[in-house]
Amino acid sequence: MKSHEIKAVIEGLLFVSGEEGIDEKQIMEVLQLDRKTVKFYMSELMEAYSADSRGLQIVEIAGGYQFTTKAEHALYFKRLIQSPSTTTLSQAALESLAIVAYKQPISRIDIEDIRGVKSERPIRTLLAKSLIKEVGRVEGTGRAILYGTTKEFLEQFGLRTIKELPPLPSNIEDEDVEEEVDLFFAKFQEQLAVVNEDK
Repeated sequence: MKSHEIKAVIEGLLFVSGEEGIDEKQIMEVLQLDRKTVKFYMSELMEAYSADSRGLQIVEIAGGYQFTTKAEHALYFKRLIQSPSTTTLSQAALESLAIVAYKQPISRIDIEDIRGVKSERPIRTLLAKSLIKEVGRVEGTGRAILYGTTKEFLEQFGLRTIKELPPLPSNIEDEDVEEEVDLFFAKFQEQLAVVNEDK
């Protein structure tokens, strides 16, 4: 494989790994390269993405790599979050929020297993609105981020504690969660409408 192809694959790996990131060992295994070679290509990519013309950067955290936005652009991301078109939650975000609320602490991968679709974007939305937060990491390989609800989540939807969520059947299976949280969605959508009318 040529140099530019290797770097293109690494970019793709960084993209699909999302906020979880990808560690050096995973890149080595996928591309069948040694550590020194991976470090060489990562160094080149990180330098390329550090240019002012790039909106993303590659950061190294705890032996892994991930795409992040640049701190100097934070003002524009804040404007996006605060714009009128983003005051309500999409159905995807509501579904993800419901799953986090009932199954916390839970990883993005587990949320996606339950929903059956990619959930990185709704999770980013929920994080930006402070409805969920990182509460830890899964033990073992990958150390996936675990999510839970926040104090703002309780305040936003008029709950004193997480125990006030509509109860689910005690014998519910993971694959049935989305169906069973219809009541949860209805409660939240009604509350969202009230909240948005007040803004």
